[in-house]
Formats: sequence, structure tokens, C-alpha cells
Amino acid sequence: MRKEIKAMGKTLYLECYSGISGDMTVAALLDLGADQAVLDRVLKSLPVSGFETKVSRVVKSGIDACDFDVVLDKEHENHDHDMEYLHGHGHEHTHEDEKSHVHAHATEELHAHTHNHDTKSAHGHHHHEHRGMKEITHIIEHGDMTENAKKIALKIFGILAEAESKAHNVPTDQVHFHEVGAVDSIVDIVSVAVCLDNLDITDVIVPVLCEGRGTVRCQHGILPIPVPAVANVVSANHLRLKMTEVEGELVTPTGAAIVAAVKTGHKLPESFEIQKIGIGAGKRQYECPGILRAMIISEEKESNRTASSVNGVYEDKYTGVRKKTGNTGLENKDSIIKMETNIDDCSGEVLGFVMERLLKAGARDVHYVPAFMKKNRPAWVLNVICKEEDMEKLQNIIFEETTTIGIRYTRMERAILQREQRIVQTPWGEAQVKVCTLNGKEQFYPEYESVAELSRANEIPFAEIYQYLVSINKGKH
Repeated sequence: MRKEIKAMGKTLYLECYSGISGDMTVAALLDLGADQAVLDRVLKSLPVSGFETKVSRVVKSGIDACDFDVVLDKEHENHDHDMEYLHGHGHEHTHEDEKSHVHAHATEELHAHTHNHDTKSAHGHHHHEHRGMKEITHIIEHGDMTENAKKIALKIFGILAEAESKAHNVPTDQVHFHEVGAVDSIVDIVSVAVCLDNLDITDVIVPVLCEGRGTVRCQHGILPIPVPAVANVVSANHLRLKMTEVEGELVTPTGAAIVAAVKTGHKLPESFEIQKIGIGAGKRQYECPGILRAMIISEEKESNRTASSVNGVYEDKYTGVRKKTGNTGLENKDSIIKMETNIDDCSGEVLGFVMERLLKAGARDVHYVPAFMKKNRPAWVLNVICKEEDMEKLQNIIFEETTTIGIRYTRMERAILQREQRIVQTPWGEAQVKVCTLNGKEQFYPEYESVAELSRANEIPFAEIYQYLVSINKGKH
């Protein structure tokens, strides 16, 4: 199966300083402009009953936000109890009280069952709905949504099932949505998938998930924050977690699974434009604002061009470099400096250190060529490729660190291919590749540091990861 590769396109930035949950994400995406009519049509087509949705405006910490609410009928009603009870302190309960006061809140959307059984909730309702991945898949496949939306929704559910499977030590096919949380979880996740697809999002950047502290009380007793399902999602998918001083659960399993399923990177561009902002409201009151801010952003690429373009050639307004438009893959020519010097009396250790220092200082390339100098002395020719603005700085390094007393330089022009950095999902985590385009054909060049990092972290041979990335380009995965 070919791995999904996401090119730079319409990019979503999720700012999770107040955590993330399913309903917060849906609300933020609707606020960004996802078509509510499309979402309503999809939700009505699902073979699921017992709910309706409500979209409204609320104020959170003085900020106007969109609120998405799944309203369940009495049979499926879910109660999110007061925060003191949720944190597992503040009230004294007898053992019998706790048995009758158990509830399923955001951290307990999934439950593991080794067999099916009927249960009676704390509020006197009988439920018989234990939906596993087989039933969930059936529901999604029979919904009137795009194939891409189905793919996203199933991926989110799959990540949730794996996390709960590990938490409860049962096979994934024995992990089921509990009846109390089943319907609203299905609605939240399907809604996120539909909205992402409707907005045509191709990249999602999530630098960090901010989580609260303390404990929560659930059907399994008192659990630490982050709850096991969230911790498992974060660990398995290499998400970045930041613990805050806020008391309470900020990241729900659904929220973490959404990020794990759709995130393509954690680093924002150095500079970007914000095209649109959406604010999604959370349901609980915490010390933090309780909102999820979502932004559609774009790098300043096309905007660098001057307004005029003659014969398919434009000038970058910041660099002044003239470049070709079109899809040939060539970015025309730019100028570089090549510096070189002969060195016959430096040790290998010094030359290695010089190369490292030059590269860190901005050299585009550094290499040595063996040579024989006067009196048949073996020597090295140091070559440095750089931009003209870096020339003086690099010259000083060469003079400081070597025994040379003169440096030659040549100003050159070069033809370069269009290139971009992409994030590729692998079985071992995210990897960076450089993609060059010529005449509409793409070629992958895995980034050394990215491959090396995965190799060290997973104890997998460098060559195995490198070849895997190359094989993606050839359509073997």
C-alpha cells in the first residue's frame, strides 16, 4: 500500500494551549468556514439514531467562539458532572455512592470488553449498544461522505482503539465504544473528518498539546492525567506533550487521536500569513480560556513575486533573483560563490573541524579534493560553496582555523530545480524528504538528519529507513 505523502498546500495550524477535544475541533473547523449544510447531510445519513446537533456562539474568557454540541436523547444521555467530582476530590463518597455515581466523561469514550453484556447506567437507563471497530466501520462506510472523509474518520477510530487496547491489555477487536459515550464520539469524529475534507486541508501543524494535571474519576476509578488512552496515543504517535499547572483534563482521547491521525508536522514556517481564524469552545470551565484556535495559514511564497511577469519570468521582490514560472521544475539561475585554497600542513582533525564550522556558519557545501603541490607534497584543496553575503564570514573562519595565507574565489551562476520539504509518515515516525521536480516528475531525497534520528530512536538500520523512503517515491508503499 502506498503511504500517504502530504505536499505543501492548504495548511491548518491547531493551537492547543487549552488542550483539544472532539467537539472543540468540530467547532473550530465550522468557525473556519466548513459547510454546516454538508455536515448536517452526512450526519443524517449515518445509520445511528438518538442524537441531534446544535451549533451556537458562546463567550469563553471574553472571546467569541463557536460551540458544537451533540444533544443525545434520554436513552443515550451523557452527563459531565461537576469539576470537583471529575478531579476525584472535594466530596466524600461511600463505596456505594461511588458505584452508583460512576459516569463516562471525555476520558472514557472507549471501554474494553471481552464479551458482550447488558448494563444499567447510574441514571436508570438500560443500554445494549457496544460498538466495536467492525460496527464503527459499517456506520462510516454507509455514511454519505467522501472517501477521504471516511479514511480520516476510520484512522482516528483506529488510533483510539489501539490506545485503549494497550491500556486494557485486550485485542483491538475486543475494544468497544461504551453505550454512554458511543453516539457522541461517533458524531464528533465523523464531523471532524467531514469538516477537514470540506475545507480541503492537506497539512496540519500541531507544535504541542498542552495538558492539565491532577486526576479524573471514571468507571475504572481514579486515573492520573493524562489518562492512559491519551498517554498511549501520545507515545505511539510521537506527539509533543506539555504539562501545565491547570487542574483538570485538557486533552481527551478523541482530541489526541484526531491530532495523531491528521498531523503532518510540528514546526511552523519561519514566516506565514494567517488567512482565516476559527475558535472552538470547550464545554468545561478551567483556569485557561477553554478554546481551540485553528488557523489556515500560508507561507510567503507566491506573495514574494512582483506584480508583473514578462515571458514567464518574474523577479523575487525580496532577493531580486529572476526566476521562471511554469511547471518545468527549473527555477532559472542564481549566483553563488566558490572559494578554494590549497592546504598542505593541517592535520585531518583540524580539517574535519573546519568543515563542521563552515557548514554551521552557512556554507552551502564544503568538500576536500586530494592534490600534490610543489615539491611533491600531498595536500588538500578546500572548496566552499556559499552565498555572496556569507563570503566574508566564511573566509575569516578559514583564515582562523587553517594555515592558509590566501583564498581564491569565483562568482558562478547555477541552474537549480524547484524543491520543497515534505513530511512523510513511516512506520517509525515522521521523516523529512526533499522533493525536486523536473517536467512534472518528482524525485525524493531523504534528509540525512531526519533518517538518522529515526534510526537512533527506533534502533533500525539507517539503510532500511532510507530505502523505505526511496521506495515510496517509486510507488512500492
